[in-house]
Amino acid sequence: MTQAQLAQGTSPLLAVRDVSVVFGGIVALNGVSFEMHKGQILGLIGPNGAGKTTLFNCLSRLYQPSSGDILLEGASILTRPPHRIAEIGIGRTFQNVALFPNLSVMDNVRVGTHARTSSDIISDSLRLAWVRRGESGVNKKVHEILAYLDLEDVAHTTVSGLPFGTQKRVELARALAADPKILLLDEPAGGLNHEEVYILGDLIRRIRDERGMTVLLVEHHMGLVMSIADHVVALNFGKKLAEGTPAQVQADPDVIKAYLGSKDQ
Repeated sequence: MTQAQLAQGTSPLLAVRDVSVVFGGIVALNGVSFEMHKGQILGLIGPNGAGKTTLFNCLSRLYQPSSGDILLEGASILTRPPHRIAEIGIGRTFQNVALFPNLSVMDNVRVGTHARTSSDIISDSLRLAWVRRGESGVNKKVHEILAYLDLEDVAHTTVSGLPFGTQKRVELARALAADPKILLLDEPAGGLNHEEVYILGDLIRRIRDERGMTVLLVEHHMGLVMSIADHVVALNFGKKLAEGTPAQVQADPDVIKAYLGSKDQ
């Protein structure tokens, strides 16, 4: 799908509007704006300290912008606390895996369905019929996601005993279990070998194509970003440095200078 097809006649799914973040006088983000459309894979890149993680944490509501706004389907998300962000359709993974290490793979993924259930402690304790039906649906969804991500063989394995690459897939499964409209992936290739990165890229494309997911990818692995992203936003020192197709961003002189330096430096 081309950028023109994505943008033509459609409102953005996600809009970042002039977002700035200041920590004790240090400007971490300075007036950053961009849009994402449904079905898009957008790569957010930049050298260390560029502001990628800060922006990511604003999107998942761990940080509050000093100014600007973030809109999901035209409505600001900035009034929502972090624990209410999944229910409006934002799911994320973490650079450092943030699973429940003493729970099984299945139980970790089941946690991801919590944002889409409506049971409460009284209904759960009474084992009401509608709660039992809901549990059946949850279990069916969890098994489907485990099969989709090839995790069935380790479904009952404690997460802490799994290889790092497998733990990353479990975290992705947990995010998918919440049926997000937009999936935020924070350095998913970190710690993976070359073959695992290739498999990951294919998986992200499949998730977009087969599950209708919109993906925001923060990643240092340029080969991965440039091979799967439809659109790329480059940051440097908290400002947007460049934006466009992967080819346009790769060829941008300012991006080349930021990553490789210049003879003048």
